Amino acid sequence: MTDKLTVGVLGTGIMGAAMARNLARAGHTVRAWNRTRARAEPLAADGVAVADSPAEAVRDADVVLTMVHDGPAALEAMRAAAPGLRADAAWVQSTTVGVDSVEDLAAFAREQGLIFFDAPVLGTRQPAEAGQLTVLAAGPEAHRAAVRPVLDAVGARTVWTGEDGTGGSATRLKLVANSWVLAVTAATGEVLALSKALEVDPHDFFELIAGGPLDMGYLRAKAALVLEDRLTPPQFGVVTAVKDARLIVEAGARRGVRLDVAAASADRLERAVTQGHADEDMAAAYFASFDEQQPA
Repeated sequence: MTDKLTVGVLGTGIMGAAMARNLARAGHTVRAWNRTRARAEPLAADGVAVADSPAEAVRDADVVLTMVHDGPAALEAMRAAAPGLRADAAWVQSTTVGVDSVEDLAAFAREQGLIFFDAPVLGTRQPAEAGQLTVLAAGPEAHRAAVRPVLDAVGARTVWTGEDGTGGSATRLKLVANSWVLAVTAATGEVLALSKALEVDPHDFFELIAGGPLDMGYLRAKAALVLEDRLTPPQFGVVTAVKDARLIVEAGARRGVRLDVAAASADRLERAVTQGHADEDMAAAYFASFDEQQPA
């Protein structure tokens, strides 16, 4: 079996575009589709064929990779792709979706005779562009060799969470990880907002915690985006973060767990959207601490 594959990529946003580029750079034949074609067209310069429809993107593909906004969007794209799907193709589903959505997507895979991999990724724009994502994957061991070249092209590490992709074990781990990411991002924004309100130089805070158990690289990275006015282009957009936060709250509620921090994070992010920060990095939730937009 050759490790050079034909891959159909559905969704070329921040993450999907980077993944498509890295697949092409690894020598795979890549066809990509995006709902707004203009956003996919720059990929042609990297050797990616831009398709007019999902069906065209997946025709004769060994592997289909989906990276769209949410579960319903992934299902819609795959339904549109159905006329071009090969019955024995592998489907690497990398969109962050709700736990219940995994069941719907897996059911569609069974209907089409696809080999389903629940494979969300951990990372933002920079690691995606560098092919350094962490892939959280669940799927049949007997077929993992078929998708390994794809996972290796987009990620530095693959964490296998289970044999059955339909069980959503990878998605469940991704939601847990994202709950921590969102909590730290929200806390970072509040630290900066309180520093501003109390006329404390935030760098004095960073110096105070430097090298100790309260220090962390992610805190400093997100704070820098705000303090240095580098919220665009986003590493991870506010709108997508809102979606993920709501998925986390819903997943907890369905299992009898109240997630107050995640719910508050979702509210902060939604306020940032209404303030005009929808297309900025999720660190822009900082502005939700103010009634009016404030300079950093």
